Amino acid sequence: MSRFWSPVVHNLSPYVPGEQPKQDGVVKLNTNENPYPPSPRVLAAIASAAERLRLYPDPRASRLREAIAAHHKVAPEEVFVGNGSDEVLAHTFQALLKHDAPLLFPDVTYSFYPVYCGLYGVAHEEVPLDAAMRVQIADYRRPCSAILLSNPNAPTGIGLPRDAITELLIEHPDQLVVVDEAYVDFGAESAVPLVARHDNLLVIQTFSKSRALAGLRVGFAIGQRPLIEALERVKDSFNSYPVDCLALAGATAAIEDEAWFQETRTHIMANRETLTRDLSGLGFEVLPSQANFVFARHRSHGGADLAAALRQRGVLVRHFKKPRIENFLRITIGTEAQCGRLITELRSLITR
Repeated sequence: MSRFWSPVVHNLSPYVPGEQPKQDGVVKLNTNENPYPPSPRVLAAIASAAERLRLYPDPRASRLREAIAAHHKVAPEEVFVGNGSDEVLAHTFQALLKHDAPLLFPDVTYSFYPVYCGLYGVAHEEVPLDAAMRVQIADYRRPCSAILLSNPNAPTGIGLPRDAITELLIEHPDQLVVVDEAYVDFGAESAVPLVARHDNLLVIQTFSKSRALAGLRVGFAIGQRPLIEALERVKDSFNSYPVDCLALAGATAAIEDEAWFQETRTHIMANRETLTRDLSGLGFEVLPSQANFVFARHRSHGGADLAAALRQRGVLVRHFKKPRIENFLRITIGTEAQCGRLITELRSLITR
């Protein structure tokens, strides 16, 4: 604490990311990273782009926006690019979500949302998930300025079908609906096809998960042009060169390598099904996931105790000491070997 702090700093409760261990040999299933390497084309593109490091990157990210637009069948001017989806979300909060009426989002969701509300002074209300940890569209029929949903939701992994997002958009024609699709590529339905028909929809995605580029920090938003222009105005008032040339080159190569993307996501979804079955066999309740993680609790062992015991055995999973979910573990889908190691350690802990 310092007398030089701005008033807002005193009241912030910063986001706490998952642990990044420094020792080797740890099975790291706590931060939803992709267990497989990025496309070889990504590495080649980054190596080639290194020759341009003395120059500023393209402030418009033109080639990457064109590649994203081609992949999602939208216009390049309907795409915004930033340093990971967290930065895109930050610009969204500043540009589009600060109004008199409250922003709505679930009570159990990505914990960065209330942090941004505190940082940017955004009034908000948390809408409880139902008893099955699902979003119910009917619960959002209340006064608001905007609605923000992670879909699939994090940390539950449960996704809403596109029809439910359509219903939400139709019921709230004068409110912005932001759909955070960080995990959509692992089996959920994207809302991107709805953008053309709904001017109140903004969809945010990331290269961190399904494209295995968490260390490169690239995210993007898709929406009709007025929404994208608002994000650009905020970005250009903050940093005209947000995405570096290595990230631009690597992300472009990643989205253009469809075969690598399909191969690795298929492996992850198959591993998810195996892990879900194995966890269920050990007495876990596993929520139905469409993400690259599962959310599970054991009927006779607390989440905090299991997470601590696993950590002692060199396996990291994520535990949240929060109401309603304190007995759950969020477990990233790893390789077959990593998931097998987790099950071996859990079996030893639960049956001893």
